[in-house]
Amino acid sequence: MTGTRKFWGWGVEEADLSPQQVQALGKQMAERFGTGPLTAKAPPKLAELNLRKPRVQPPDTLAAICDTSDFERANHTYGKGFRDTVRAFDRNFDNPPDVVAFPRNEADVAALLDWCTSRNLVAIPYGGGSSVVGGVEVPGGERYAGAVSIDLKHLDQVLELDQTSRAAHIQGGMYGPALEAALKPHRLTLRHFPQSFEFSTLGGWIATRSGGHYATLYTHIDDFVEGLRVITPSGPLESFRLPGSGAGPSPDRMFIGSEGTLGIITSAWMRLQHRPTFRANTSINFADFLAAGEAVRAIGQAGLYPANVRILDALEAQNSGAGDGRHAVMVLGFESADHALDAWMARALECCRDHGGVVPEGAGATTDDDSVTKQGAAGAWRNAFITMPYHRDAMVALGMVNETFETATTWDRWPAFHREVTAAVEGAIRQVCGAGYVTCRFTHAYPDGPAPYYSITAPGKPGSQLEQWGEIKSAAAEVLVKWGATITHHHAVGRDHRPWYDRQRPDGFARAMVAAKQALDPGGVLNPGVLFDPA
Repeated sequence: MTGTRKFWGWGVEEADLSPQQVQALGKQMAERFGTGPLTAKAPPKLAELNLRKPRVQPPDTLAAICDTSDFERANHTYGKGFRDTVRAFDRNFDNPPDVVAFPRNEADVAALLDWCTSRNLVAIPYGGGSSVVGGVEVPGGERYAGAVSIDLKHLDQVLELDQTSRAAHIQGGMYGPALEAALKPHRLTLRHFPQSFEFSTLGGWIATRSGGHYATLYTHIDDFVEGLRVITPSGPLESFRLPGSGAGPSPDRMFIGSEGTLGIITSAWMRLQHRPTFRANTSINFADFLAAGEAVRAIGQAGLYPANVRILDALEAQNSGAGDGRHAVMVLGFESADHALDAWMARALECCRDHGGVVPEGAGATTDDDSVTKQGAAGAWRNAFITMPYHRDAMVALGMVNETFETATTWDRWPAFHREVTAAVEGAIRQVCGAGYVTCRFTHAYPDGPAPYYSITAPGKPGSQLEQWGEIKSAAAEVLVKWGATITHHHAVGRDHRPWYDRQRPDGFARAMVAAKQALDPGGVLNPGVLFDPA
């Protein structure tokens, strides 16, 4: 995570697309959609922002851990979603936090929550700020006297390592790369790699029920949590560290996915795994995307649990460099720290052949060379996956509409669901933008259903990117709710998904969550408006 962090977009400035690359991308988009020449808007500079003055100042007892500089306040105004980047390029930082706090320990976190409660200040827990659903921004309105963004980056240590049980006690503000670097000398790994890995934290993963890179078995951060410690306005909570329990509803589950509304996760005991030493990877072409889905179902229901079993439709494969645009592509991989993988790969390839997959000669032999994951179609897809957020920033600068949405549904509904979702979103794109396309890939696969991930690219109209985005997103969300599919599989709810999440969750559960918030956060200061409204 070296380089100059961008307050207006994803990642670091040094990793951005070059001006020549942005120009080439603009030419490609103009030719594809028949628009006039596309000129990239320059990203904002700090001096161009007219941030309102802080409405509150920290007390002397907290001043040493608080910052009211323009950079920190701008940097903590938004997450990293399409809507956030568009507003940043428009120089719209109308509602920044008044104070950014950097607690050094749990006592500081508790003191900050006491101050926010006593002064009626919004308290927004902040990990890496990588939310793409409006999960870290200040709510509008005049109900609160101000807002404090509580950045946990100094709570960044592995506190204890239990090699016998393969577990570690890790602070919530630890970023992904630092976490893995600390575990590597012990030949251990958390093995949780979301796309935001470089710029996100353990506490953020837990609070948003993050989904990792691995496509089966251990897909979400939930699978790794052994115990939690949480600071709330009404006091600390700590669950027992256990491999499993049948003692009532799980207290950990109450906070996993709570999105900063109930408390601040300061540390967690996490299950670890040995670092893999055996790998087997290949790619398989399919004439039909839905047939490729049937192969994924067969693999999932065979109990093989590959590390990677993603399918990309033909255009998605072409866009990522993993295919030629004529075939859907499956990226298939296994890994283990214990055994060779030939038998597992052989059975998975049988499933692919059974559903029309064209398997390369000699595909998928076990190797101890981890560079195989960076080669061929799998390597092309992996590189596109990592660099996509920088590509998205460039698309925003060029005035394009470039957005994603992800969900999960059951296998029995999948074919008809996919056809209707694609038709609905394509229709909305034509109506709103005049042209554009939607692609699909699987990010995760379960024995009972897939998690499809849709990407939208369309030409924007000057000054109307947000309105166009909103209409297309609404059309997509409505068809998801109609089919009883989740409004989000791993991007979280935030503020962007609230209207449809309100329709997905049971009413009784919503009342129970509001009551829990009243008990833990009686002042209603923690991230109000995310998931539900305070009482």
